[in-house]
Amino acid sequence: MNTITQLSSRREFLRQSALLAGSAVVSANAFGQVQIGKKTKVIIIGGGFAGLAAAYALRKKNVDVTVLESRNRLGGRVFSHIVDPAQNLTVELGAEWVGNSHIRMRELCDEFKLELLNNQFDTHLIYKNQYAKSTDWDFSDDWKGKFKVLLKQYQTMSEQDKLHLDQMDWWRYLVNNGCEGKDLILRELLDSTDFGESIRHVSAFIALATFAESSEKNEMDLKIKNGNGELARKLAEKIGQEHIHTGHKVTKIEQKNNVIVHCENGQTFEADKLICAIPTFAIKNIQWEPGLPDEKIRALNELQYARINKNALLFEKRFWQDENFDMITDQVPHYFYHATKNQPSTKGVLISYTIGEKAELVSNQNDAWRKEMIHQTLNPFFGDVRGMIESQANYYWGTDSLSQGAYAMYGINQWHTTRPALQKPFLNTHFAGEHLADWQGFMEGALVSGEAAALEVTAS
Repeated sequence: MNTITQLSSRREFLRQSALLAGSAVVSANAFGQVQIGKKTKVIIIGGGFAGLAAAYALRKKNVDVTVLESRNRLGGRVFSHIVDPAQNLTVELGAEWVGNSHIRMRELCDEFKLELLNNQFDTHLIYKNQYAKSTDWDFSDDWKGKFKVLLKQYQTMSEQDKLHLDQMDWWRYLVNNGCEGKDLILRELLDSTDFGESIRHVSAFIALATFAESSEKNEMDLKIKNGNGELARKLAEKIGQEHIHTGHKVTKIEQKNNVIVHCENGQTFEADKLICAIPTFAIKNIQWEPGLPDEKIRALNELQYARINKNALLFEKRFWQDENFDMITDQVPHYFYHATKNQPSTKGVLISYTIGEKAELVSNQNDAWRKEMIHQTLNPFFGDVRGMIESQANYYWGTDSLSQGAYAMYGINQWHTTRPALQKPFLNTHFAGEHLADWQGFMEGALVSGEAAALEVTAS
């Protein structure tokens, strides 16, 4: 029987891979395949959560690590931003949520004494210029019943069923299974927020698996007090700042008996092994000698990343009143959520979270235009709030120089083809990152993939 068929979920598959790598370490030691007394050197490209997790795991095994990060900060696509220093109000311009089922995130936060705060919301709705509070709207009873059956059926799907499901997009799967009218429009609005693009571009297998395996709030459950970047800081402290080099953009990698890494600033580093924990776009921009296999190059060219824009608006007053406030809309701002929940202040931040073409449109405008856009959507139901806006902070991940997107988005027929090609080691290099995780778009996946790569290195 196929290995994947025996496992209950994509998450279980990834965790099982990590355990197998760990078993390989024990096996190698038992049969004398690891050189005793020789301290292994490993270079890790990428100071995001995948790279930092890999470095921390290796340091605990007394491996000599060097982390090279292009940016002048750590965290990668975790980007905590203090929007009001006087009030110490912090928002996330990058990765936001920790799920209730995100075991490694929760374990590491517990280890480093980082407090996790509830970050769940009750979703309001603006649809066809009508406003409904969270308790006043829902999917139809007919569709809720059908969807419940689909989620249950996923648990008994064979590997062949999943392969077939991966051949179609999520929109088509929903339509084929009786989702129509307003139910279909609401699914598009809500689910595109999760995946970062229209559900017409997302694999039905990826979508169904995500909803079938996630927590009640789809892993939008928790956030680290004082910002998710606190975990990057703690990991860096444990790794040792002397092992971490920011502002070191890698331009060339040579692999022979060892690894030689060249940086744009002229510095070079040598090691026995390499963990490449950066987005696919950044991998492509490195000169590899010898060149990457054709299969991996094709995969790098195939994978898309979600276009997401986060527009954080600091208001002098929390006019929305409900601390658990978020709201989906069928207008340009798309999705609002209270980004300063659990942060005491009369002031507060709403983030307008846009995806796909909406994100690109919003990012290309100035703050004055964005203020008017917000006004047009909110004014009929909340009054004119423009005068309460103190400042804005905007970040568009679609033009990020390193990732060209917020997180990986597997399209039709890519999970079982593109992902394995991206995950496969190449000579002395192993790969990590949220694009190789069980689910895309979460810090948990980055951490687990980094730790799995660290185990692969010590086992090889």
